[in-house]
Amino acid sequence: MIARTVRLALLAAALMGAAAQAPASELPTFKLEMQDGKLIPPRIEVPAGQRIKIEVHNIGKSAAEFESVELRKEKVLAPGAQSFVVIAPLRPGEYKFFDDFHLNMPQGVIVAK
Repeated sequence: MIARTVRLALLAAALMGAAAQAPASELPTFKLEMQDGKLIPPRIEVPAGQRIKIEVHNIGKSAAEFESVELRKEKVLAPGAQSFVVIAPLRPGEYKFFDDFHLNMPQGVIVAK
C-alpha cells in the first residue's frame, strides 16, 4: 500500500512538472537559415535561463546539419526543409554551432545574456 502511494505521488509530481513547461509553440523563438554552409544570422542572442526554440530552415541546394557539441543538439535538413530545436535554459555565455556538412565554413554562436 505504501509503495503504491509513493508511485502515485511520484506520478503526480512528474505530471505537474510536465504541465509547468511551456510547449514548444510558446517558447521564445529565433530563426536560423542555413545556405550551403552559410549561417544566417551567424550570431543569435537569446535570454539566459529560459528554454528557447530555434527554427532552422535550409535554403541551400545541399543538405545541412545544425550541430552544437556544447548543446548536444543535431538536426539534419534536406534542401528546402524546415524544422526546429528546443534548447534547455542556458547559463550566460557563448555556445558554438555549425553546419556539420560544411565544416570549411565559419561557425555560428548563440549568446545567452
